[in-house]
Amino acid sequence: MRRNPVDTSKIDVRSTSGRSGRGRKAGGVGCGAIVIALIGAVAFGIDPQQTLSILGGLDQTSPPSQQQDVGQNEEDICNSGPYAREACEALTNLNETWEAEFRKYNVPFRQPFLNLFPSGRVETQGCGSASSASGPFYCPADYGIYIDTKFFDQLAKMSGTGGDFARLYVIAHEYGHHIQNLTGRAQQIRKLQQQNPRLANQLLVRLELDADCLAGVWAGKNRSRIEPGDMEEGLRAASSVGDDTLMRNAGQRIRPENFTHGTCEQRRDALLLGLRSGDASACDVYYDFG
Repeated sequence: MRRNPVDTSKIDVRSTSGRSGRGRKAGGVGCGAIVIALIGAVAFGIDPQQTLSILGGLDQTSPPSQQQDVGQNEEDICNSGPYAREACEALTNLNETWEAEFRKYNVPFRQPFLNLFPSGRVETQGCGSASSASGPFYCPADYGIYIDTKFFDQLAKMSGTGGDFARLYVIAHEYGHHIQNLTGRAQQIRKLQQQNPRLANQLLVRLELDADCLAGVWAGKNRSRIEPGDMEEGLRAASSVGDDTLMRNAGQRIRPENFTHGTCEQRRDALLLGLRSGDASACDVYYDFG
């Protein structure tokens, strides 16, 4: 994907040790927040029960605010490595794209922050602590996207591609959960899960496919930056994290009732739906319960 210069004054990016000066304190977190925080972990084959134990209790208060490492401002973090700079560039463009979309409809917008952490543990401000084994995830309580940059090496092995668009797809997918949080879609799904426990997994699949679709919308709105081969990379990445593919690769029997993110075909189709339309309203199909 074609690169644009990073203006770090327009983004909130943090180091492994926690929050920057512009961070916000989050209050208690409910069950809905925990469910959404699981999204990134389950997407990449992590046991959700493992992540639940990592994230802790449902009604915990946020941990004390942490500070960045000395000298680690946004510019330092963004220049700490190729993955970090790439992620900062993606965050800049995602912010610009979605803020303009919200402005068009006079809807209040709030940027998420991006926490890039190496292998180890990271503290959130509302969803407890998590290890790099949790995979990329979004915490709705503190509006944070958390990504272990070393995960991208694992993604390259899973998808068979080392291209940048596969990595950008991951960030855009997690950003899609931020959009769901701002618009109330995540809360809508959680309410339906509480009303229909037997349909909890099916409803979670809809939420995940919507996030894939929103990632495609972002790509569709930035077609001028897409280079030959980019979409193929994104589609391979989406396919590699389908529930059926993950179960098959783990030597498990494919059980649709246990799906949380959809099949490889569903995830690929969701990404293409957003890309081809370039319109977030196209993703409303995942909230059609008629």
